[in-house]
Amino acid sequence: MERGNPRPGTGASELAMTLPSNSRRWVGLSGAAALSAIALATLLPVGWVPRLGLHWLIEHFVGYFALTTIVCTAWPRPVPVAAVLMVLAGVLEALQGATVDRTPDLLSALSGAAGVLAAVLLVWSIARFRELGPYRT
Repeated sequence: MERGNPRPGTGASELAMTLPSNSRRWVGLSGAAALSAIALATLLPVGWVPRLGLHWLIEHFVGYFALTTIVCTAWPRPVPVAAVLMVLAGVLEALQGATVDRTPDLLSALSGAAGVLAAVLLVWSIARFRELGPYRT
């Protein structure tokens, strides 16, 4: 069993463990800021939210993809991160029903969850590749 890797063979902590603790703290704060921005953009009135100019489903995907990539860089276990952020995407979307000018939309929640899943698979693949090293013939 490799030291520092709580789950051997998964590569789950490989990416997070390469960051110094001070950098990990800054990345974690960046993730908290990104999460706050997504929560505000989800719950503020429509006129107050800046748009990227993309389709709203793509904006959901990109936002959650970026958030998940940031958080997975600082957190050593991407699967729990994915579970929490996928649930959060659904909860934030459902909370739009409590606002005056927004309605919850299942496709938006699924688009956010797809962004989370894509980012976690990317981070996990990179960590796994780094753990295995180059191919040997």
